[in-house]
Amino acid sequence: MAEIPIGTTGELSVLVTADNITSFLGLEDARVLSTPHMIGLMEKTCRDAVLPLLGPGYDTVGTHVNVAHLAAAPLGTQVRVRAEVIAVNERRIEFRVEATSGREKIGEGTHQRTVVDVAKFAAKQAAKKAG
Repeated sequence: MAEIPIGTTGELSVLVTADNITSFLGLEDARVLSTPHMIGLMEKTCRDAVLPLLGPGYDTVGTHVNVAHLAAAPLGTQVRVRAEVIAVNERRIEFRVEATSGREKIGEGTHQRTVVDVAKFAAKQAAKKAG
């Protein structure tokens, strides 16, 4: 398995659009980046940070999320997500994650991913489906 150095980082910048907002509040000015989308962006940033360090046929899957959504990011806001590897234990990688808008931190926490052999992972899932 590949070596994942502590301190490895990744960043992603995303615009808050109609594709990633809450819409159930009704009013236009109440449409903000949804919590599930923020967490998804954090997971993507973590995965993308370590994927180039893994061997062919390997990837990561999310296994634990501990995130607080601290502030709203309105429609049209640019959001920056940052992930940093803070621990590696065999196949498990732990990240510190943070999301900010231009003015404030909108989310923070930790996320854990596990390195998987994609072919073996797929075979295991196929066996589950087959019963």
